[in-house]
Amino acid sequence: LRGPGGPEDPNSWPLLAYLLTCCIYPLASSCAHTFSTMSTRARHICYFFDYAALSMYSLGSALAYSAYIFPPEWLHSTFHHCYVPVAVLNTAVSTSLSCYSRFLEVEQPRFSKASRTLAFVYPYLFDSIPLFYRFYQCRVESCTDPALLLHYKHTACAFLTCFIFASHLPERLAPG
Repeated sequence: LRGPGGPEDPNSWPLLAYLLTCCIYPLASSCAHTFSTMSTRARHICYFFDYAALSMYSLGSALAYSAYIFPPEWLHSTFHHCYVPVAVLNTAVSTSLSCYSRFLEVEQPRFSKASRTLAFVYPYLFDSIPLFYRFYQCRVESCTDPALLLHYKHTACAFLTCFIFASHLPERLAPG
C-alpha cells in the first residue's frame, strides 16, 4: 500500500485481501487445534471457525486469481464477471457443508470425511480454473513465465495436502 499507487491503487487491494486471508486461516486453525480439547462443544465451535477461515482463504485466492492471473482473452467475459460471485457462493456452501459434516462424524464417519474433503476440493478446483488454463496454454505455446514454476509447486503442494488429509498418512501408520 506504500508503493507507487498507494492505497488509491485498485491493483493493490486484491493482493491485500489475499494476504489478509493468508494470515487469518493459519491463526484460526492454530486456535482450533489449541482450544478444541476444552469440551465437545468448544471442539465443534473451534473447527467451525477453522472451516470458515479456510473457505475465506479460498475466496482470497479467487480474488487474487481474478485480478492477477486471468488470461487476457477471458477478461471482461461472462466467466470473469461471474467468477468472484461464484467464489463467494462456494465459500458459503463450503463452510456450510464442512460444518454440517461435523454432525455426521459419529453416525457416518466416512461420509463425513468425504463431504468435508469435497467441501475444500471443489472450491480449490473452481478457483484454479484460470491457473489450470495457464498451465495448458504454457504447454501448448511453451511460455517462459518465471512465475509458472511457483504455480506448479503450489499446485503440487495443494494436491499433496489433499492426499494427506484424505488418507490420514502418516498417522495411520502409527495410530495413537
